[in-house]
Amino acid sequence: MKFNFKNKSKEDQKKIIVVTTVILLFVLVAVLSPIIFPGTQFALIIDNSIGKFFNVIDFFTNNYVTLLESIAVVIFIWILYKVLVLIISVFIKRGHRSETIGKLLMNSIKYIAVIAVIFLILSAWGVQTPTLLAGAGIIGLAISFGAQSLIEDIFAGLFIIFENQFAVGDVIEIGDFRGIVKELGLRITKFEDVNGDIKMINNSDIRGAINSSNVLSQAICEIEISYKQDIEKFETFMRENVKLIKNEVSTIKKGPFYQGIEKFGESGMRIRIVAWSKEVDRLYTIRELNKHVKVLFDKNNIEIPFPQVVVHNEIKNEL
Repeated sequence: MKFNFKNKSKEDQKKIIVVTTVILLFVLVAVLSPIIFPGTQFALIIDNSIGKFFNVIDFFTNNYVTLLESIAVVIFIWILYKVLVLIISVFIKRGHRSETIGKLLMNSIKYIAVIAVIFLILSAWGVQTPTLLAGAGIIGLAISFGAQSLIEDIFAGLFIIFENQFAVGDVIEIGDFRGIVKELGLRITKFEDVNGDIKMINNSDIRGAINSSNVLSQAICEIEISYKQDIEKFETFMRENVKLIKNEVSTIKKGPFYQGIEKFGESGMRIRIVAWSKEVDRLYTIRELNKHVKVLFDKNNIEIPFPQVVVHNEIKNEL
């Protein structure tokens, strides 16, 4: 549960401040008593009791070499980590697959750096690292039995990357979900849907995914024209002019092409126009294609019919 100091009442805030101040003063006296009260009975009592736990001066005096060595290890590993990240970031710019592998390497290097710092610092303080490694191996073996899903996620993530199933920036369908791959990690993959929401899926749960980014996707415009329209003249006009829309829509990679009458509706003939774009741009391309087809129709007085109802009124003559 998150502690929120601002939500406390004024009395509670005062109590918290008083208790915190007393604790800090207590620790400060315990640490500085040999300096503030040198040679006194009070300093002797403090030094022989709680002073053993707070004798910071003696701690730094006796272990300053080891402390400096620990700080040097942290600085060295941090610099090495930043250099490796910089090198990887250069290769990330080459494409989606490079970006995916680069982010995976960055995550791996981060974990390795933390583990290396911990073992090197413990070694500097005299801890037997071979014993730690052996113990870590036993602990890791014990944890692996209880973390089978974690291991499964990691292996699934590795297979996704090395088999090139998908990469960062690809549009993926998993069941009823459809989104763009934002980040591919060792354990989870993050997707962004059309609303901008981020969905996180364990790698081992990604089954039957459809990668819609491998080939260009169809952007389809279907619109009705009046039955009164001369279809032969209309089709000649469309084949000559529809390709000009490509100059207005930058996301169109191929087409657009007029493909004829799709069906006969109640109020008009439904025609079909198809263009091809990247999957990530498909929805935008459809909207732009619809707009420019409407503009083309308006400029050339081509009617888009409204729903019509024909009523037959039969009058019978009664004798």
